[in-house]
Amino acid sequence: MNDSGSKVLLEVRDLQKYFPIKSGFLIQKTVAQLKAVDGVSFTIDKGHTFGIVGESGCGKTTIGRTIIRLLNPTGGNIFLEGEDIAILKERSLKQYRQKMQIVFQDPTSSLNPRMTVGQTLSEPLLFHGMVRSKKEVEERMSQLLSSVGLKPYHVDRYPHQFSGGQRQRIAIARAICVDPSLIVLDEPTSALDVSVQAQIIKLLKELQGKLNAGYIFISHNLSVVRYISDRVGIMYLGKMVEKGDTNEIFENPMHPYSKALLAATPIPDPKTRRKRKELLSGQVPSPINRPTGCFFRTRCKYAMPACEKEYPQMVRIAQNHSVSCHLYSLGEPEKIVEK
Repeated sequence: MNDSGSKVLLEVRDLQKYFPIKSGFLIQKTVAQLKAVDGVSFTIDKGHTFGIVGESGCGKTTIGRTIIRLLNPTGGNIFLEGEDIAILKERSLKQYRQKMQIVFQDPTSSLNPRMTVGQTLSEPLLFHGMVRSKKEVEERMSQLLSSVGLKPYHVDRYPHQFSGGQRQRIAIARAICVDPSLIVLDEPTSALDVSVQAQIIKLLKELQGKLNAGYIFISHNLSVVRYISDRVGIMYLGKMVEKGDTNEIFENPMHPYSKALLAATPIPDPKTRRKRKELLSGQVPSPINRPTGCFFRTRCKYAMPACEKEYPQMVRIAQNHSVSCHLYSLGEPEKIVEK
């Protein structure tokens, strides 16, 4: 149990995912490591959503795929309902596959074009033994399609016969068909029109209330993240630089990168002027050859000598707000350093 009294569904501790870079023709040797995810920690409660935002290439999608074990972690712990699934082998992991599902960014490529909707939805039900007869399969598929706003007669159609929004609804139905406790939503609305995005977000909120499932919501759209998320983590070059309650992060960002990222969010009212504007200089460093110390120091106007020497620890600056920056970790012993 956590401080709020709700049960923790997922706890990620110091998660790492490195991709080896090999060189050579006949005999290949590992010459470097691409550290896509490097020491990320956070928790998700049942029925809550944790949003992950950041620039392209910062490791958001890799986090989601590693947590549900589509990718094997290099290090760290992934506690799902108290069990560390990071160390489980494939045979032991099978029983947890039902509890973890993912909705990909592009429904066109994530759905098998040779399978009907009925085949797509019935396959996981049969694999996990959740239905025993043809009648149960038909009843379950009818319920699933109705829950995502589609009709029962759609079971005999193929993905190419649907619109983009309908295809994403099918992908969502496939994810929820096995009653998962954790769903990774990897930019589920970015390939859709704005009007369709609103419908899908509303659907996801409704389904979360029925399933009491935890969401990991990965997106570039900060407005959507603020609407759907209870807590938010901001990524930069494989590290989480700031995390906390959604309103706290959006209304009072502390890390220089967070300030610049949120300041770049478009304002829908053309008459409204920004009170402040945080502009970043320079380019995002290569994830293969990251700067020494703080990775953000090459673009930060507040950089100090300590930033070049070591990466800042994550410190708690409020009850539900933590930041990884030397501006807050140095000279303030009253801050609680997170382990």
